[in-house]
Amino acid sequence: MKKLFLMAILLFVFTGPVYAVVDINTATQAELESLQGIGPAKAKAIIEYREKHGLFTSTEGLNNVDGIGPGTMKQLGNSITASNMPNAETTAAMTVQ
Repeated sequence: MKKLFLMAILLFVFTGPVYAVVDINTATQAELESLQGIGPAKAKAIIEYREKHGLFTSTEGLNNVDGIGPGTMKQLGNSITASNMPNAETTAAMTVQ
């Protein structure tokens, strides 16, 4: 009986929801839309801001995007990150110059 109880507990622990962290510097519109509080309009605004101003240096940079404020940032919590690694397109553009 103890083994069955232990197995049930372990199954519950390891089958809980899995949350992936989304990198706001490389995420596609669909990946951004998967975040709580981010719909199509906000996802598009994030991408447009990123294309116009460059990579975000931190997650707090999202506060500069129209439509994103403290409430959205609170909803996002720890589900976002901002890597400073340039993507392949950025690297290619920098090489051409």
